[in-house]
Amino acid sequence: MNEPNKPNQSNEETSQINEGSAAVTPTSGWKKLFAKKWVFPAAYMAVAAIILTLMWVYQDSANHTVSESELGLEVTGPVENDPSTAEGQQPDALAVNANAETMQWPVADRDAVDVIMHFFDSKASNEARQAAMVEYGDTFTPHMGIDLARQDGQTFDVTAALSGQVTRIENHPVVGYQLEITHPNGLITVYQSLSDVTVQQGAEVKKGDIIAKAGRNELEKDMGTHVHFEIRQQDGAALNPETFLMQGM
Repeated sequence: MNEPNKPNQSNEETSQINEGSAAVTPTSGWKKLFAKKWVFPAAYMAVAAIILTLMWVYQDSANHTVSESELGLEVTGPVENDPSTAEGQQPDALAVNANAETMQWPVADRDAVDVIMHFFDSKASNEARQAAMVEYGDTFTPHMGIDLARQDGQTFDVTAALSGQVTRIENHPVVGYQLEITHPNGLITVYQSLSDVTVQQGAEVKKGDIIAKAGRNELEKDMGTHVHFEIRQQDGAALNPETFLMQGM
């Protein structure tokens, strides 16, 4: 008696199966999509592109410099009493010129002394180079400074050619009392053949301060009482003192 109902039951079961299949269709679609090999690389590239774009935008905004005109600070005309507009010079250049100290002759009275021996210049004439050689024993050496002496052979005051710090004082058996001053511009002035040194090592001296008196030494004993003056760089290279001294005249 129940057999006639079987077709209806079969239809109901079929309907339920179809409904179940329809319910899982979206999930199955995503699974199929993610199962494809190209999905994950494509998604990764898209995320990376978004991150790079955000980074570029951030860097561009960070590097942007606000101009004076954007801030309302732009100067449209010359400023009165502004030293940077004087003769086209910049403030930094004026500051350097104002603070730069010119070198002076290392004696209290320039008119009272003469240059009795000049600096050895390799570009000078043969006669000038020979005259700037110092003979000591059987050896001739180039004269790396200038010698100053009075015509009457008397002693005289030796002064600092530039302001700086006394960095060396010693009594050398050949060049006599030697004193060195290191200057803010990196140069070192050397004074040899001294007597009666009046400053101490480590002392700060001003340009024109008396540091010693002219004396004698063994290397240039034929020169009598005099002062030997040199200008050297930090690496020890000797410079022609007269080049610097003439600039301060």
